Amino acid sequence: MRTLFSPRSLFTTLAMLVLSGAACAQIGVGISVSFGPPELPVYEQPICPGEGYIWTPGYWAWDAEGDDYFWVPGTWVVAPQVGYFWTPGWWGWGGSAFLFHEGYWGPRVGFYGGINYGYGYIGHGYEGGRWDHGHFFYNRSVNNVNVTEIHNVYNTTVVNNYNTPRVSYNGGQGGINERATAQEQAAANERHIPPVAVQSQHVQAARSEQQLRASVNHGKPPIAATSKPAAFNDRGVVPARAGGNYNPPPRSANTAGRPSNSPAVHPNELPAHTRPAAPNTGNQKLDQKYQQQQEKLYAQQEKEHQKLQQKQDQEHQKLPQQNAPNKQQMQQVEQRHQQQTQQLEQKHAQQQQQMQSRQQPHQAPPQQSSPKPPK
Repeated sequence: MRTLFSPRSLFTTLAMLVLSGAACAQIGVGISVSFGPPELPVYEQPICPGEGYIWTPGYWAWDAEGDDYFWVPGTWVVAPQVGYFWTPGWWGWGGSAFLFHEGYWGPRVGFYGGINYGYGYIGHGYEGGRWDHGHFFYNRSVNNVNVTEIHNVYNTTVVNNYNTPRVSYNGGQGGINERATAQEQAAANERHIPPVAVQSQHVQAARSEQQLRASVNHGKPPIAATSKPAAFNDRGVVPARAGGNYNPPPRSANTAGRPSNSPAVHPNELPAHTRPAAPNTGNQKLDQKYQQQQEKLYAQQEKEHQKLQQKQDQEHQKLPQQNAPNKQQMQQVEQRHQQQTQQLEQKHAQQQQQMQSRQQPHQAPPQQSSPKPPK
């Protein structure tokens, strides 16, 4: 049995995932955290700086070094290609941790967790604008646009029938219970463009701002949105009007002797995997099949944890037999063990999420009619 300890210091790994097809499009850069991000803050959208800019909503990102969530302000970004839309990144429960799914540009908006980011991103699709003959038309009902400078506008009321707008993650306790539609799954297989350079710079700038850390602003960032990426000192900066609930788990005494922001070093320092609950699709034979698959994966992962722990224990036992291993040797061993543990847990989280995705019934895409903008 593995020893339980505070989920606060569970693995927080940043690794490029070598996946193919839809899985790669959905997961992107994998960041795993044991507890969910704060609720989404309430803020006003800055005015659109010019034609061709598309709104990219703010979200909570994770800083492994700081052991904390930080707010990435919403901002306007020039589309990298005519006809492309932004699919926001999102957090989703992967079975043993929350995984971050990186956003991307593409010809259609894909799945973003059913999260209501506002300003056209109401959980599924995008109602903030559309492309027409090489020009982007803005829906003024959800976008702050100066019509004296931008004439490609229209007005269509957006009916918001989706989940509570402040929930910032999919699945897990308190998370949004939404699944990708068939149309969104097809969009995930289309050609994508990752976040452009200014978006990456925007994230890095947000990471360096202490006031944007959840532990400092308690879910109410003073810079909630900007008119352009990384423009944190411009007059167009918008603060949050209301904060999101933030209840991080307490730090545990079991991690004493290691920095509080350190990931687990050995498998026995990780929380035990939650035993899979029985599926309930309404088809008894199918549920039995799914349950067997889940139990098989659970047993396999437990075996892999035990095997890695035994291997690491043997390496520890060999150390005293050598000629007085110095501090540097010990650090090298512990660093190697930490990397092995993180990689294994990341692998397990991916396996659980992929199985959960395969076992979820596909939904037919909703029949919606989108109004055409005036020409």
